[in-house]
Amino acid sequence: MMDAADQAGSEEAASKEDSCFDLIVVGGGIAGVTCAQSLSFLQTESRILLISASPLIKAVINYKQLTKVLEEFDVEEKPSSYLESNYPNVKVIHAVVTDLDSVGHKIYTDNDSVYRYRKLCLCAGGRPKIVVEDNPYVLGIRDTESVRTFQRKLTDARRVVIVGNGGIATELVYELENVEIVWAIKDESITATFIDVGAAEFFLASLNERKATARFRPIKREKYVVSGGETSANEDVKGSALGPDWHTGYELKGLSDEQRSVHVEYKVEVRRILTQSEFMCEENLRNFLVTSNPSDRTDWWPVYVELTNGKIYGCDFVVSATGVKPNRDPFAKSNNFTISADGGLMVDDKMRTSIADVYAAGDLCAPTWEPAKHWLQMKLWTQARQMGIYAGKCIDADLRGRIREMTLDFCFEIFTHVTQFFGYKVVLLGKFNAQDLGNDYHVLLRTTEGREYVKAVMHDGRMQGAILIGETDLEETFENLILNQMDLSRYGEDLLHPDIDIEDYFD
Repeated sequence: MMDAADQAGSEEAASKEDSCFDLIVVGGGIAGVTCAQSLSFLQTESRILLISASPLIKAVINYKQLTKVLEEFDVEEKPSSYLESNYPNVKVIHAVVTDLDSVGHKIYTDNDSVYRYRKLCLCAGGRPKIVVEDNPYVLGIRDTESVRTFQRKLTDARRVVIVGNGGIATELVYELENVEIVWAIKDESITATFIDVGAAEFFLASLNERKATARFRPIKREKYVVSGGETSANEDVKGSALGPDWHTGYELKGLSDEQRSVHVEYKVEVRRILTQSEFMCEENLRNFLVTSNPSDRTDWWPVYVELTNGKIYGCDFVVSATGVKPNRDPFAKSNNFTISADGGLMVDDKMRTSIADVYAAGDLCAPTWEPAKHWLQMKLWTQARQMGIYAGKCIDADLRGRIREMTLDFCFEIFTHVTQFFGYKVVLLGKFNAQDLGNDYHVLLRTTEGREYVKAVMHDGRMQGAILIGETDLEETFENLILNQMDLSRYGEDLLHPDIDIEDYFD
């Protein structure tokens, strides 16, 4: 029979075992989950802990390899039990990391727990850049929780102002119905983060059209509900980044009787955001109020947005979709990480940070290696998945004493991304916007209104990048031409001639 002292010692040993792990991954998003999955497969005897700020983790489903590098998948929210049941050596806890003791190899969380590790991978992603912090009328869209808040606000809205020109802003403009939209962008053309001016012109016709009924493909989702409605550990902590089809399953309709209308303000930023009372106190501001109907000057809006071009719009609320910043604070406050210009944790070609035994992947990290000619970092779900898997491989190699043998995965040879904008399939390859090519390049273009837009970036007779909009079926051919750097000079403008089947020609 066990006496009190033996029992206490046994409980202490059990408690210590529960808090000691071979490998810890922080982040329940795509990078963190894929890293944990990769480690589970490679390190079958290791105890792995995934710490997620949300009780729902992001899982990759419907994965499809389209070309050698280009991949397509959906992201579905799953309960932590999904990961634990499919990967027996992985334990998932719902907590927020508050501090990192890299010397003692300890992670501290907000539930007063301490976890020890041998190797640590930080995949905490990023948090939205908000045009004005702590304003109840300004909403950032980054995770599922913020989408639900947005959906609730939208049901009573007649007009919203969307600030930003990236993927989420573009998707919102297309998805919203029964509401007036003012889209404020700092660029000369829409969706400039991804596409050029020509492609933007191709999409302009879709701005005020009814959403297309045909989608990329039908998507079915299981819905998981967290008891009590809480989806993050506390109100200040955001969940994992949205996946590629985050708007699926949400009814995003406003209060207006009209289908929707979109007005774009180009080359502007937000100067300030005014409450109703602040706007009323400055009589001169009414001269700059943009009205879409006479009632705008008599019906007061909850909030007013003053743009740098002097125009003022009243609206029900503002959506800030101006990008993200790396969520490094819980880790960097007590550790001297090498930080990149954008605030990310700098990693080498083995995904190692400047702190021993600490790796990073996804939006939180910034690569320091010399990139391949046709690769660049963009903080997208595709790269989060690639980095998460590769980080797992590197950690495994480190534990086996083979880290020096690791070479960069082939996915870092060329930038590839597939998404959809305004109901069209969009494929980006290589230096798709002639990044880092200066003026020493030319563009081959083929476009059919309402059907396709094909752009090839050429330098010295060789293809360096491409934008493919619509069902072109050219992604594999163009990816190979970029990777192989075949001299295409003799084809000239005929390379994209509509009567030439380029896919069969270069097969």
